[in-house]
Amino acid sequence: MAALKFEYIWIDGHKPDANLRSKTKVLNLDNYNGEVDVLPQWNFDGSSTQQAEGHSSDCLLEPVAVYNDPGRRNAYLVVCEVMNADGTPHISNSRATIEDNDKDFWFGFEQEYVIEFDGKPIGFPENGFPEPQGPYYCAVGDGKVAGREMVEEHLDMCLDAGIGLTGINAEVMLGQWEYQVFSKGAKTAGDDVIASRYLLYRISEEYGVKINLHPKPVKGDWNGSGMHCNFSNRAMREIGGKDMFTAICESFRPLHDEHIAVYGSNNDQRLTGLHETQSIEEFSYGVSDRGASIRIPVSVPTDWKGYLEDRRPASNADPYLVAGRIVKTVKSSSVLA
Repeated sequence: MAALKFEYIWIDGHKPDANLRSKTKVLNLDNYNGEVDVLPQWNFDGSSTQQAEGHSSDCLLEPVAVYNDPGRRNAYLVVCEVMNADGTPHISNSRATIEDNDKDFWFGFEQEYVIEFDGKPIGFPENGFPEPQGPYYCAVGDGKVAGREMVEEHLDMCLDAGIGLTGINAEVMLGQWEYQVFSKGAKTAGDDVIASRYLLYRISEEYGVKINLHPKPVKGDWNGSGMHCNFSNRAMREIGGKDMFTAICESFRPLHDEHIAVYGSNNDQRLTGLHETQSIEEFSYGVSDRGASIRIPVSVPTDWKGYLEDRRPASNADPYLVAGRIVKTVKSSSVLA
């Protein structure tokens, strides 16, 4: 029998921008192989996380996903749903709002973020700004990138944890980075993003920096930060057709406001129609158009099979809400009904 450490991770109740919380539970288990159903519920003080009142403060943590924890010995990361004391989903439990967890839906989230030190992106001079954006995207070399050591450590830890990261790159603004994570099913997609964010925050403690997920971290002529969502289902990947892709894109048009409502706070500061975005007031789609709400990748028209990229979600968006809303909209398309 071994003493194993389980880091229970959950989303708190702060609005509009929720935080991640966690605490460690030590369990003595024989032959543990990552099973989620053998892990017990746990409770926490919801009055300290904006999820309960002090006179009735207990909330429950229900384990839903387990990953290896490469940063600690004999340890695991446990993503949890928050439940009320009676076992019903807490109002802050966005994972429980997913109505359709169809594993035929594949998601590729592009999580952008800014590494900050002393209130500004790393690499920015103490006073003023660096040279205008242009040389920083996918760059290499001193003065062109900042924070690579931490970014590489995060990539390695996520891969060692079993999270499906598929790539990283420096982004358009100095000190801004992106990683991509691939998952199947809306719930797993959300779990993977939450676990990857948790590791990013934890690594930032070692480096003495802050992770900023605000969609417009620096005002002015600088790109914002998004969490673009690439998505497809079996019909899009295997049947396809221009009419199908057009119908799917058009199904998003009348639901634009519903999507924006769950695509992150302060997104109006990012979705201005500039800096590779469409205005938050408009909806559009186009082939290879990074100024559209939805981009049709240039490879799709070859045989009209593949995926679409929703470019509207902000970097601080809740991945469960984004994935769940996309599944619901795609399935409302007349061509897939």
